[in-house]
Amino acid sequence: DSSRNMSRVLILSTTTGYQLRSFGDAAHRAGIELMFATDRCHQLDDPWRDHAVAVRFHEEDASLDAIVEASRSRPLDGVIAVGDRPVVLAARTAQALGLRGNQPAAAAASVNKSLFKRALARAGLPVPWFFETSSDARVSVDLRVQYPCVIKPIGLSGSRGVIRANTARELDSASSRLRALLSRKDVRAIRSGLEDRILIEGFISGREFAIEGVMTSGTVETFAIFDKPDPLDGPFFEETIYVTPSTLDRATQAAVVAQVARAGAALGLQNGPFHAECRVAPDAIYILEMAARPIGGLCSKVLRFEGIPGMPTASLEDVLLRHAVGQDISAATRETRAAGVMMIPIPRCGTLKCVHGIDEASAVAGIEEVQITAKADQLLEPLPEAGSYLGFIFARGSEPDHVIRSLNAAHARLRFDIAAPIEVM
Repeated sequence: DSSRNMSRVLILSTTTGYQLRSFGDAAHRAGIELMFATDRCHQLDDPWRDHAVAVRFHEEDASLDAIVEASRSRPLDGVIAVGDRPVVLAARTAQALGLRGNQPAAAAASVNKSLFKRALARAGLPVPWFFETSSDARVSVDLRVQYPCVIKPIGLSGSRGVIRANTARELDSASSRLRALLSRKDVRAIRSGLEDRILIEGFISGREFAIEGVMTSGTVETFAIFDKPDPLDGPFFEETIYVTPSTLDRATQAAVVAQVARAGAALGLQNGPFHAECRVAPDAIYILEMAARPIGGLCSKVLRFEGIPGMPTASLEDVLLRHAVGQDISAATRETRAAGVMMIPIPRCGTLKCVHGIDEASAVAGIEEVQITAKADQLLEPLPEAGSYLGFIFARGSEPDHVIRSLNAAHARLRFDIAAPIEVM
């Protein structure tokens, strides 16, 4: 292999992963070669000209064989999963090739809501009451249910399909709505094997936070704690603003990081990026999720780092690629300025015609970028059915409050022309 003076990292991703270009740019800066494994059509002859290995995340054995075969001519030094679906295949690849990574069982528990809860409960970490059942079960008559509760699909990521219910009638309504979502073609096409499984759990009150970092030989290294300033009390749980540094007091921040470390140990995570979510409730800090992958979508652009040799500022992808090939990243620290992102919510169901006011929003003090990712004539739907956002707004400032004000002011200047959906008779 003529290029073995360069390290090579495998990036596993769905073909729609926003972050692939960011990883490509970071790899170019670091002198690292990338190999992609994506779930594109394997019958097309390299349509994107990136020599990617065509995989199917629901056919892990065959996909692993294809990656191992490709690695014979292009040996690998690291592996990173982008998004939830490639997490287990990434772990199996690392195991098969003797690379740094996670055990497949730990990776699987990090992206399966039921396995995750069970792992935390076994370790004595605080979890609400919960149970798993089939999507066609009449859960409102189950004696284990208490209110308020939350119903969620085990196999979908983010807040998709997650609904709060305060009464039996609301739970019946939420159940039928979730059943309809899980029966849709686009959801069945994911073929996770979890399309018919749901989780019911107690609702936890309290403020929600996100934590971004890496595991290195089982030790948590935290990059940032994000505040989520908008209340997430339901009935749907649409994430909008992430802002860092957190306004939590130092003792609570330390307690959050310690609880994340306990969750990582409970899962058995060892090496690689993680994205965790928690609620700080009156009685405890509850870890809601801890997925063995970096923050999703374009949100990684909110993080910038200092301390990487030869780079005045580095991206999250810069740091993760170096970590993947075993470089010491302990000197990398997040910039001192406050930074935030708004995931632009979808206001109503319909077809996107146009977004007005992008220039005015971009001109708001503190705004760095307004990026609309939804395409014209795309059918939009809000949560809980939504699987995407309209776009992203990025801001930086001297204080977290300034960043939040900038994001909200920019959002207020955007106007969305969404045509009502056509009724099918």
